[in-house]
Amino acid sequence: MKKSAFRLAGVAGAVALGLVLAGCSSSGTGAEKSTVTFWGWAPGYADAVKAFNASHTDVSVTYQEVQPGAKGGYQKMLNAVTAKNAPCLAQVGYETLPSFAAQGALDDVSQYANGDKGKYQPAAWKSVSIGDAVYGAPVDTGPMALFYNKQLFDSLGLAAPTTWDEYQADAVKIHASDPNKFISSPYMDYDYAGLAWQPGATWFGVSGDSWKVTMASAENKKVADYWQGLVKDGVISSAPMYDQAWYTGLGNGDIATVVGAVWQAGVIKGGAADGSGKWAVAPMPQWKAGEDQVGNAGGSATAVLKGCSDPKGAWEFANWMSTDKTTFNTLVQKAGLYPAATALTSLPALTSGDPYFGGQKIYDVFSAAAATVNPSWTWGPVMTKTAADLNDGLGKAWSGQGTIADALQTAQDKTVAELKTQGLKVSQ
Repeated sequence: MKKSAFRLAGVAGAVALGLVLAGCSSSGTGAEKSTVTFWGWAPGYADAVKAFNASHTDVSVTYQEVQPGAKGGYQKMLNAVTAKNAPCLAQVGYETLPSFAAQGALDDVSQYANGDKGKYQPAAWKSVSIGDAVYGAPVDTGPMALFYNKQLFDSLGLAAPTTWDEYQADAVKIHASDPNKFISSPYMDYDYAGLAWQPGATWFGVSGDSWKVTMASAENKKVADYWQGLVKDGVISSAPMYDQAWYTGLGNGDIATVVGAVWQAGVIKGGAADGSGKWAVAPMPQWKAGEDQVGNAGGSATAVLKGCSDPKGAWEFANWMSTDKTTFNTLVQKAGLYPAATALTSLPALTSGDPYFGGQKIYDVFSAAAATVNPSWTWGPVMTKTAADLNDGLGKAWSGQGTIADALQTAQDKTVAELKTQGLKVSQ
């Protein structure tokens, strides 16, 4: 794709210099009905569009389902922007949004959006913002907690750990009880990012008109060294997450915990049926007793693409879909989305007990967690490459070859090189 002035100056600088154009004019006059197109793939989005069109007369939305982002949807969106025939709206993951911005593929809708900022969790709002620009509406988030095999913990007289020191001690006890049992499995890319996110071990930041890459910071090394210690203790399973061996371990009790986002509930239930009734959810362990801070893993936005003919109407729909109670309740039921809007945490779909987790109302835990997600996190503009480079090192580190800290340093070095190759400014 041709480099735009936006891309060359760097995201924050472009915003500061006013190089991010709003695209075309807003309809907003009521003269005639505006039509905007929305590309996405989440189950329930078609229902949301239908409900919006039935209740709104000024804007009409046309929904088109595309392949999930990493499977072709994102490239289709970028190609459409280049060809100047992109839809107004698109489903874009938080981790990918900065790369779209860096390529000049998004419209700044802050003039329409800022009035609704207070409706969303601070961390979610930051995920759709760079500098003063706002590129879409937050849809869902991935507040993290501790999924744990309560039956196993109870059998050993262990309570759910409240600190990472307790977690390490429990890991040793569980493995000592049976050499085939492990506290957890290796975490990769965005799952690992959630662990770093919790204590504020940021990976990226914006300074003036430049990107800062901080993956190898002292804060990150603290998190890395903790998990490296568990590897050294021999208490981390070799089963990769989402592999069949992982699901088997969750079902038979060989893997005792998953430190994961709210959507992991569906993953665990769907892949480890044998664990039904054995598992429970507890708050994410803290680095210091009494602290109350969690990480986030996952989430997406309804982003406004460059060239939208009606950015005001696009925001109207995007904000409505994320905040309408009836519509989002359906999204919870059909897509397992957890709302970024603060007023929606008590939806009916989020207040019932779950038989898989012993009848526990697990969303009560995530509702509390959502309010304490550390808001300091910023995703970088080349996350696909950053994640791939990080995974190369993490795969080796979890198996005892190299260290997690080394993997972070290498990923940082390669990310900085890629940013410079793409003409983005980097400050050390």
